[in-house]
Amino acid sequence: MTEIIAMLSAEPVIFGVVKIVWKDGFSGIVDLRPILAKGEMFNFLRVDPARFDDLKLEDYGHCIFWLDDDGDEIDFGSDSLRQRAERQARLLHLAG
Repeated sequence: MTEIIAMLSAEPVIFGVVKIVWKDGFSGIVDLRPILAKGEMFNFLRVDPARFDDLKLEDYGHCIFWLDDDGDEIDFGSDSLRQRAERQARLLHLAG
């Protein structure tokens, strides 16, 4: 079992895109727009895209989240975000 690499910081860039720095020094841009474009749970962000800027980093850096209209946390874990950031970085490298 691998250890979760916690995030040090996370900030919105534009709607659906987050810049993240992990505690091991890796940083990346994660495009969540394809995920946010579907699914009922993300409707509150699609209806009011400015709410994307309300992104919060969990105290231990294990996830980022938003609070929906019911006060529920809608989150993405550090591991899945790291995998997306690494995959998206490889794609950008291949395209360049």
